[in-house]
Amino acid sequence: MDTARLADAIDPTLVLLTVEEAARRLQIGRTVCYRLISSGELESITVGHLRRVPADAVPEFVSRRRKNHHPARTAA
Repeated sequence: MDTARLADAIDPTLVLLTVEEAARRLQIGRTVCYRLISSGELESITVGHLRRVPADAVPEFVSRRRKNHHPARTAA
């Protein structure tokens, strides 16, 4: 990834992210990100014909997942 794309991926001033940028921030694939959007787990909006993820929706998603997380049980 070139440095311009890397800067876009971590630019904290962005208000709306593309699905690809949101996926990069979550370190998941684009297809998984679309699946989270389709299920309603990750908020998104449309701007014209474009799908965008509000930048603040990413940490909100992580926060909700952390609250609902059940630690894996280890075998004794």
